[in-house]
Amino acid sequence: MFIIPQLFDPEKVIAAQSTRHGGVSPAPFHSLNLGMSVKDAETNVLKNRELFFGALHIPQAQVTKSHQVHGNDVLLVNTPVTTEGYDGLISNTRGVFLAVSIADCTPILIHDEKNNAVAALHAGWRGTAGKIVSNAMRMMQEHFGTSGKDCKAFIGACISYANFEVGPEVAEHFDADVKRFDSRKQKWFVDLKAANQRLLTDAGIPPENIEISSHCTVADNELFFSHRAGQGNTGRMMAVIGIK
Repeated sequence: MFIIPQLFDPEKVIAAQSTRHGGVSPAPFHSLNLGMSVKDAETNVLKNRELFFGALHIPQAQVTKSHQVHGNDVLLVNTPVTTEGYDGLISNTRGVFLAVSIADCTPILIHDEKNNAVAALHAGWRGTAGKIVSNAMRMMQEHFGTSGKDCKAFIGACISYANFEVGPEVAEHFDADVKRFDSRKQKWFVDLKAANQRLLTDAGIPPENIEISSHCTVADNELFFSHRAGQGNTGRMMAVIGIK
């Protein structure tokens, strides 16, 4: 039903990324579709959310979600809300859980252990190129006094370097060492995990404090939803983090 980051202190935070298993939705959303933006029945999604958050012992009334727009704006959350226009959420309020929706884009969860603050980020190629990680870390510093050296971060399952095939209009937004050109396919490939890892280290998070999932949503499509593998007709997962 979910994967658990190993780097975070389970005594301080609850953090997880859902898989596609353990829910009630029929194909092609089988089975733990958590997204309302697809053509799954609302009753299925509500039941799936009940199952997912219930397994993590998270009351749904305490979960903040935003309708994401593939941008780099980050919202400070003091009380649970459902909003729109933000791809990043930060909070230092105990019992407020931050959730982002994904189906190939990169989920990033951050915990500032010193100040006990958290972030949940949805980083597609636009959000990565727009440095949503940097925006979140800057806001955490402004609001919570966060320093990168006190943080741990999880880069979750997303589309891998080997499968993120893009055109030049996307590739031009990335540095040379996180992309490559395949002369046979005449296509570029971009490494979203590496690009976001660099933003985390640039923000001062030690490399040993960054956990990167080895999973690829495309290659491991039997375990995760993939917008690309499903040709747009698939479900959505969530990544969530909150202070106990």
